[in-house]
Amino acid sequence: MEEFEKDKLIKLINGDEISIVSKLGEGGQGIVYKVEYKEKEYALKWYHHSYLKGMSEKDSSNESKFYKNLVSNATMGNPAKAFLWPLAITEIQDGSFGYIMELRPAEYQSFVKLLNAAVRFKSTSAVINATINMVTAFQALHRKGYSYQDLNDGNFFVNPVNGDVLICDNDNVAPYGDGFGIGGKSRYMAPEVVLGKSRPNLDTDLFSLSVVLFMFYFLSHPLEGTKVASCPCLTDESEKKFYASEPIFVCDPNDTSNRPVRGIHNNVINLWPLFPNYLQDAFIRAFTKGSKEIDQRIMEAEWKKIFYRLKDDILPCPKCGEENFSSLVRNDIVECCECNNKINKPLSFSGKDYEIALFPGKNITEWHAYDGNYSKIVGSVVQNKSNPNLWGIRNVSDKLWLVNYPNGEEKTVKQNEVIPVLKDICISFGNKKGFIK
Repeated sequence: MEEFEKDKLIKLINGDEISIVSKLGEGGQGIVYKVEYKEKEYALKWYHHSYLKGMSEKDSSNESKFYKNLVSNATMGNPAKAFLWPLAITEIQDGSFGYIMELRPAEYQSFVKLLNAAVRFKSTSAVINATINMVTAFQALHRKGYSYQDLNDGNFFVNPVNGDVLICDNDNVAPYGDGFGIGGKSRYMAPEVVLGKSRPNLDTDLFSLSVVLFMFYFLSHPLEGTKVASCPCLTDESEKKFYASEPIFVCDPNDTSNRPVRGIHNNVINLWPLFPNYLQDAFIRAFTKGSKEIDQRIMEAEWKKIFYRLKDDILPCPKCGEENFSSLVRNDIVECCECNNKINKPLSFSGKDYEIALFPGKNITEWHAYDGNYSKIVGSVVQNKSNPNLWGIRNVSDKLWLVNYPNGEEKTVKQNEVIPVLKDICISFGNKKGFIK
């Protein structure tokens, strides 16, 4: 199709007009332009005729349903800030249409670049933050009764410094049961979609989400090992076998036939041992039982608990700064995965559902203390300025804490007051308690 010229005016269905500024890029579905609307710049995704035609070839009503669904999604509004959501829809013009969304800030990098090592995360914490942000966004989407339907590595832009995530290509999002003949991207679709047993839905989203989450941590596909590497040419039939009818997880503890190949899958070979068993166990379940049994797939709420646990588990190396995990302790020593420095396991702050490795800068959140928000900090581990070997926990909330010392002494701790990091101290936050041990 002909590309739009600068200053070309396009009408929105709300009666307003947008003006073309420049072309930003092009893909299989369409062209993305920078546009101006109400004195602000946005991105416009405009569909190729060929893309809409392919949709209609599967069902003549698909294009009409697709357009109406876009209008409905724009009216509903963004389910979470991580989505680059359709804000307004254009009128149909010359047999095509499009929608506008917020522009992606320059600091956000394509997840594909991270997979290809063209860009690297600043820290393990940033990786964990990214996956928390992802599952939080999809949890919000699914709670509204919508499924994403085409979840893959190309949907994500990430700030590699802090792990903020933007999710693009939200035009396939639809209410449960609705669809437009789009199954998803090869290697990311749930087995039942590939085999034609199901249309995309919440359960298939959960499988695709697990694939992408695995790739965030291990920079490799969970089903691509010896079997895929030894296949001289990936045909439709072989893809169906490896990713749907006979999928084998590369780290399956009971089936070693599809192990990662040294020289091809070095990332997962090197990274898998660096993470705690509880993360490994989650992915084992997701790609063994979860490949065939829908009720074994991991919901977003469970993923969040696992990723919160990872954040609480982080222990930085005092020598090189690399982030390790306190739970990988052996004989009270954690060996740094970067410089092999031997780190003494610190005291931890533990409750019923968590264990926080205590060191200066680590936080206790509302999630730990009151079953609230994990991003809301209520306590911080601080270092004594006069004696750096003395650590304490500062109450940065506006609530009183009740502290019980090993000698039986009881004390209330107000905002900005500090209690020492000493073994066997108990902090009560009301209904929940935590212990230093």
